[in-house]
Amino acid sequence: MAACNETHNPTLRSWVDSANLAGCDFPIQNLPFAVFRRSGTNENFRGGVAIGDQILDLAAANQMGVFTGTAAAGVQAGAQDKLNALMAMGPEVWHALRLALSHALRTGASEQAALQTCLLPQSQAEYDVPARIGDYTDFYTSIHHATNIGKQFRPDNPLLPNYKWVPIGYHGRASSIGVSGQSFHRPSGQTMAPGAAEPTFGPCKRMDLELELGIFIGSGNTLGDALNMGEAEDHVFGICLLNDWSARDIQAWEYQPLGPFLSKNFATTVSPWVVTLEALAPYRAPFTRPPADPQPMAYLDSEANRQQGALDIQLQVGIQTPQMREAGQPAAIVCNTSYRHAYWTVAQMVTHHTVNGCNLQAGDLLGSGTLSGPTLDQAGALIELTQGGKTPLQFANGEQRVYLEDGDAVVLRGWCEKTGAVRIGFGECVGTVLPAKARKSI
Repeated sequence: MAACNETHNPTLRSWVDSANLAGCDFPIQNLPFAVFRRSGTNENFRGGVAIGDQILDLAAANQMGVFTGTAAAGVQAGAQDKLNALMAMGPEVWHALRLALSHALRTGASEQAALQTCLLPQSQAEYDVPARIGDYTDFYTSIHHATNIGKQFRPDNPLLPNYKWVPIGYHGRASSIGVSGQSFHRPSGQTMAPGAAEPTFGPCKRMDLELELGIFIGSGNTLGDALNMGEAEDHVFGICLLNDWSARDIQAWEYQPLGPFLSKNFATTVSPWVVTLEALAPYRAPFTRPPADPQPMAYLDSEANRQQGALDIQLQVGIQTPQMREAGQPAAIVCNTSYRHAYWTVAQMVTHHTVNGCNLQAGDLLGSGTLSGPTLDQAGALIELTQGGKTPLQFANGEQRVYLEDGDAVVLRGWCEKTGAVRIGFGECVGTVLPAKARKSI
């Protein structure tokens, strides 16, 4: 578990002036990674590091030969078109690279002259999915979300008895994961109307968002060798924002007995920037369970997890309708919550995923599941915010929403802040719903 060190010092300043502005997502204490290229070009994608409103081009920095030793090996791996090679190198290399980047980007650094030529404004960049994702697993770590959904479908038994004992998850579809800015067509499938004798086929009518975090796996484990709680986080590279879109009407018809399928595999959107676990060290928090709840089994428990297994990541959901966009209005905020409310931690998810010998690989992605807080205004999905469509959201411009309509964009944001530490952010995760495509005739 990464501890605070000199890279977190709140007095550090960068020679990139925009990194020192109040409220900046990417100060020198953050240094997240992405894959990018110059907008509108056919340049190769390559890894980069956010500093202020700029991107440090790792491919350019590698050519400059600024870094040495272990850090240089990390820069070379990070310069590739995906971050998998860097992710696979493990925490020793990640730490060495972060420390070297911190030194090189600080005010007065001797590397400034060389690295200034390696910067690109973020406004001039386009992004790709950060890693080559071999497998994607979506968890269900918010007990508040699970309970709210359960009340709608099982009023007499909203929370199934296994929830408090085992981290629930399912294997999702990696091929349809896209990066922020993704637009996708409304999915079609079978739905079953209440009281109907048989299902119908057509476009989804209950299009929903899901506020989640994505956990990128770093170095993997060998098939058959389970990870324990003490080593689980050494296999996690970092965290991003994630919107796991959901077609609720398709889901309601198909999910029993095996769970989501077409209701989830049409699109998942991740933010371009991956914030490392080391950057998040100042925002650790104790992990606790209500005393009346079952405490985690021994293989899912550790003193370190109890003391600082939780992460206090602030999360926000906004919806921008076409009318708002045309009027130049920002997205309307519909939810503010925190990852601190999760019922299972990152270490517990990774440990449980491998306890049966499953081999995780560099670049694999775990979704946290919808991250709802204890009150409905902290709910991370429209099905909760509108209580299953009974209470539409009212926007200041007079519009309302029960579920997402064509042209709606969802904007996820995340950040960490507390007294004594510098605020760091995750940037944005934006996705837009397009009209359903006409189905080709046979």
